[in-house]
Amino acid sequence: MDPLSIDPTSPEPPFAQLRAMIAGRAASGELEPGEKLPTVRALAAQVGLAVNTVARVYRELEADGVVVTEGRRGTFVASTSASAGAGLGGDVQEEAARYAAAARRAGLSRSEAGRLLDDAW
Repeated sequence: MDPLSIDPTSPEPPFAQLRAMIAGRAASGELEPGEKLPTVRALAAQVGLAVNTVARVYRELEADGVVVTEGRRGTFVASTSASAGAGLGGDVQEEAARYAAAARRAGLSRSEAGRLLDDAW
């Protein structure tokens, strides 16, 4: 993975910058499915953030289906088949994950994001 860097002059918080960078690289294919990501400690040192902040980024990306953590083996970019939900069409699941990630990046609460979905429905 090419080095990541945080822009200290950006109005976007460092946490959100890192999360968006990793998600964007995974979505664009720059990070390939199955590619191993740096350890939490290594990435924290690289970008100058606290270990707990990077751990939270990885947890939220895992919740969004962008990465998978395999215990002591590490954290990997999720394959598209790994993000396909049981009982849901893969396209719908992927779109829902993208919407959830976009809503979080925009700073929306879960209820605000739900209201937008209800309005669109």
